[in-house]
Amino acid sequence: MLLVQLEVGPDPAEVGRARRWARSRLAGSGIGVDEPLAETLILLISELVTNAVVHTGCPAVLRMLFGAGVTEAGTVRVEVADISACPPKPRHAEGDDTNGRGLELVDGLADRWGWQREGVGKSIWCEVDRCEVDRGAPGTVYEPGVRGFVTTP
Repeated sequence: MLLVQLEVGPDPAEVGRARRWARSRLAGSGIGVDEPLAETLILLISELVTNAVVHTGCPAVLRMLFGAGVTEAGTVRVEVADISACPPKPRHAEGDDTNGRGLELVDGLADRWGWQREGVGKSIWCEVDRCEVDRGAPGTVYEPGVRGFVTTP
């Protein structure tokens, strides 16, 4: 198991820095930046970091955990911890709303996601399973499933 983490400041500009950092860590773990898995993980990271920065106004910690054998199969876990004890509140955006879709995206892209208390705050996490892919098969793409909201003690 490999754990990497980045401290994120309470500034929306930090979301871009978190994406750049995550891309370099994915490449270092054997996940190509042009793989659909990488793009899915970057989008999930962007949504979770944005939620932490915008809704708490406090610093956060972004963590990525890579399981054994992640370059062939396994799970990548993304966690964003902050000091707010308020649980995440999924919302439903309407029509032209410019926000309120973040957790819906996480729910649709991650295989599992949820939150847990961490110290005085919380950690929101999501997991994406990396399926074994026949690299010789043209048109093979990674398609994450939908599992829903899970709260862990």
